Amino acid sequence: MDISTTPQTQLYENGDRDLSAGEHDLFARPFELALPDIQTHPLVFCSPHSGRTYPQKFVANSRLDALMLRRSEDSFVEEIFSGVVGLGAPLLHALFPRAYLDANREPYELDPTMFQDALPPHANTRSLRVAGGLGTIARIVSDTAEIYREPLLYAEAERRIRLLYMPFHAALRELLEQTRARFGKALLIDCHSMPSVGGPADDDTGADRPDIVLGDRYGTACARDLTDAAEASLKSLGYTVSRNNPYAGGFNTEHYGQPGLGFHALQIEINRALYMNEERLERRPALARITRDMTKFASDMAAFDWNELGT
Repeated sequence: MDISTTPQTQLYENGDRDLSAGEHDLFARPFELALPDIQTHPLVFCSPHSGRTYPQKFVANSRLDALMLRRSEDSFVEEIFSGVVGLGAPLLHALFPRAYLDANREPYELDPTMFQDALPPHANTRSLRVAGGLGTIARIVSDTAEIYREPLLYAEAERRIRLLYMPFHAALRELLEQTRARFGKALLIDCHSMPSVGGPADDDTGADRPDIVLGDRYGTACARDLTDAAEASLKSLGYTVSRNNPYAGGFNTEHYGQPGLGFHALQIEINRALYMNEERLERRPALARITRDMTKFASDMAAFDWNELGT
């Protein structure tokens, strides 16, 4: 499960911590890992896109204001899944924002048009995600607005990848390997949120979205029985659920989901309109309810009988 290849300002709404952090603070602590006293289930929860610590230099060099930069965030997702730790499962979440570095991409999915100098041969410059402006270093925020005033030096991308991306994935890989060693299997639940309506760059432009989308890479990243159990749990809580449409799972789901080796990965996307004001990026009171429901969902997944797992 190796992903290596060859060679701040914190923007919170009222009621959150009012912090200001420079690059040094973010690079010193790129993620937060909440561990239970004892892990009691083969579940690992990960939130790669809910970070909201924006380096001051990054904000100053962007053509976008702070609110626009935050449009790519999976805001508050780490809070929604915070109850899993009390159930005996770890929760890893990035503190760096997706607009600064995307931890749900290959390590070197880079757009050559964003850089002043040449990219190394191992960079993947031809992926669909790069073409859409959403590589490891994004060119746009989710509504297609361009982030940068000027092209970057490749050294800046390499710095972010080495000091943020690599430690994040090293921690995730270790969690999954320790979980499989202990339980004989591991299920990664990669936690995200999505706009309530398909955007201009999406396949479902203008379409209202369901409450929840589960992505298992069309059955290749997770045993179907596990995805069935997840869908049944969420529907029992009153949510409308779609599979693999419009999101089938990103790099994390595809890379870490290796059912034949005992590693399963399932992506969950939650409709933001269920719990937040999408324009102002503010919590709504309903966030408390969806937090309870996602804890119940996690409890249901923890109760899954792995002895009944089909092939």
